[in-house]
Amino acid sequence: MNAIAIDDEPIALEVIRNLAVKVPFIKLEATFTNAFEAIDHLQKNKTDLIFLDIKMPDISGIELSKSLASPPLIIFTTAYTEHAVEGFEVNAVDYLLKPFSLARFIKACTRAQELFSLKNGKGAEPEFIFLKDGYEQVRVQLDEILYIEAAGNYVNVILHHKKIMTRITINEILQLLPADQFTRVHRSYIVARDKVTKFNKQSVFIDLLEFPIGNSYAFEG
Repeated sequence: MNAIAIDDEPIALEVIRNLAVKVPFIKLEATFTNAFEAIDHLQKNKTDLIFLDIKMPDISGIELSKSLASPPLIIFTTAYTEHAVEGFEVNAVDYLLKPFSLARFIKACTRAQELFSLKNGKGAEPEFIFLKDGYEQVRVQLDEILYIEAAGNYVNVILHHKKIMTRITINEILQLLPADQFTRVHRSYIVARDKVTKFNKQSVFIDLLEFPIGNSYAFEG
């Protein structure tokens, strides 16, 4: 994964450089103390991941991430715990609280790599995606999925003959699924359209299973 790091403190960037060389799937191509130089780099170069400090002069990491039309995956780095919630509201992969250990850094990078693999899998082969099941990445055929249920930072992917619990949010997995095949009907549920057997204004059914339609969602046949 091609990565950059943005932090107004050179020492913090040096820490990230030293840690990144120990992660084989991360290629740290550049580091920036100036956020606007980093934005210019992002506009001219393919970048898969940003290590991004939140509290910086001129523009915060949150503001920077929101300014990008198609932002890469983002791991926020900061010394301030009060920014954690705001960081996750912009769909950050992870939130590293300074000073962080190599183990914690690797954990964040691994999650980014998993999401990166999922997105690439969808682009190359739209008939399946890869999901982490235990310690393995397993191939899941889209036509085997009945529905998906949110479980905090995990989702339960219900197939014909098994269930996979994987660490990804329902918002993230929805982005990986073809919109013409899957519909979110509730903040906790995504259904496979071709598995729906009946529906009304309040509910969607897959055989005997009933899923409520949330106030902010709709289902049309």
